[in-house]
Amino acid sequence: MLEQVPINELKPGMYVTQVLEQSGTLHMRSQGIVKSQSIVDTLKKKGILLLEVDIAKSKHQRNEETQVDALVNDSSAHDSSVNNSPAHKGTAHEEQAPTKELSASESKAHKSNPLDNASINKANDLYENALSIQSKFVKALNQEAVTDLSPMTSLSHSLIESVFDNEDALSCLTLIKDTDNYLLEHSINCSVLTGIFCKFLGYDRDSIEQASLGALLMDTGMSSIPADIRRPTAALSEDDLAVLKTHVEIGVTLVEQCGDIPDLSLQVIEQHQERVDGCGYPDGLCNDEISEFARIAAIVDTYDELTSHHPSQPSLTPMQALKRLSESSGLDQTLVTQFIQCIGVHPVGSLVKLKSGKLGIVSKINPKDPVSPHVMTFYSVTSNHFNEIKKIDLSHYNDEVVSGVRPEEFRINLPKFFKEVFVHQAPH
Repeated sequence: MLEQVPINELKPGMYVTQVLEQSGTLHMRSQGIVKSQSIVDTLKKKGILLLEVDIAKSKHQRNEETQVDALVNDSSAHDSSVNNSPAHKGTAHEEQAPTKELSASESKAHKSNPLDNASINKANDLYENALSIQSKFVKALNQEAVTDLSPMTSLSHSLIESVFDNEDALSCLTLIKDTDNYLLEHSINCSVLTGIFCKFLGYDRDSIEQASLGALLMDTGMSSIPADIRRPTAALSEDDLAVLKTHVEIGVTLVEQCGDIPDLSLQVIEQHQERVDGCGYPDGLCNDEISEFARIAAIVDTYDELTSHHPSQPSLTPMQALKRLSESSGLDQTLVTQFIQCIGVHPVGSLVKLKSGKLGIVSKINPKDPVSPHVMTFYSVTSNHFNEIKKIDLSHYNDEVVSGVRPEEFRINLPKFFKEVFVHQAPH
């Protein structure tokens, strides 16, 4: 039995079949159960006025698992500028409207288990396994031996499980850089940071996993770019830059050949190099023409790149990188501000110098006192030698962060130290 239901009477559990009247230009994505009040609120904000509801299905499926996480598409996904773009091959990919289900207090709070020996080792094992899976996937892709995306989907799921279990431990690993594994580490780092940021913003679990998968795969096309262009030792020529930019379309083609991929994930791959000021590529999209998840990916991609060492330029400290993000006209500055709030002034995993002359790795941010994080000290600048690892809460200790530093400033091989010493001697 079908009934017309005004938006103000729409309730969670109702089975919606179509939109009958609206003041905007949104499109129904699919039929199904309205999962929560947040979906109703989203529809109201998007201008939905009247819907058709199947009362019979609503009664029978109200408490079952069948559900619709979102019922609308952003009309910008159907904009002519997108429809005519080469990346879309004449068709528009539908974008699932993101669902934010966490309360403001839940989404903004930094919740994580204590960063200790056990959590660091668990996260390190996952990260090492992720590198292995990613390496095998890229090799198989180059040999045209990939039949589906299930290994990467499973990997993305595992990373997000870890993000929800203990995001600090995994976040810490994103700043332990190994130059020789840049391409693999960059993909994993972007996936992790995207998951952490989307969780902070309050997105539902499915959207977080799909965005994380997109970030994991967004540089897939880079494996087909010559190494001297991918990791240049000097500024690229215009011709070489044009070759580098093809990695987006190459990546889209490769991923689509691997089978089904969520629209949200694919849009991250397609649009992560677009910029809100229209200066990005491949289609020169701007502002809301770019999916919010792609705008998130652009921030995360830039941040990890800036904090990584390149043959043509040294890495920046996390604080320097965050400042650079805040000065970029191509990035969504509202999201940049939220990203900084998410990872903190001194992000977990960053190397800092204390007033006492000690070096430490930030192990936990302090939301109430951002400039006084928890730090694990391990090195004395004064005596130039490693010390016993100690965990310090700077908000209750007579010391403070003087600056963020780069490992090479003190000739510290941080990846080697972290894997051979830190993971074994971190406080329990």
